[in-house]
Amino acid sequence: MIKLDIINEVVNRTGITKTKAEMAVETVFESMKRALGRSERIELRGFGSFRVRERGARRGRNPKTGDPVSIPAKRVPYFKPGKELKELINDENSGSHASATNPSRSISDDTHRPPIL
Repeated sequence: MIKLDIINEVVNRTGITKTKAEMAVETVFESMKRALGRSERIELRGFGSFRVRERGARRGRNPKTGDPVSIPAKRVPYFKPGKELKELINDENSGSHASATNPSRSISDDTHRPPIL
């Protein structure tokens, strides 16, 4: 699923214009990015939570030469799925498993895509 699929889903479920749906989706994502940039935690009940984790400085190695390399400390985004999302994904009776022909797409992906003309 890509951002356009999310926008189309908002249009289909709400009946608002595609422009307004795009603005709404962009606003949500921008708000989330700003919150994570301030190291705030984002909790979406039933879905999961996002937060920023601190990674300490460490020693690594250059895979090409094998020489040791210093890797500086950094902050990275982290997502922890909620209980309901984990249950949905692990429910064997959900019928939304990836298709055998293309494991990267679920069976129901085509139901929300516009036909190719």
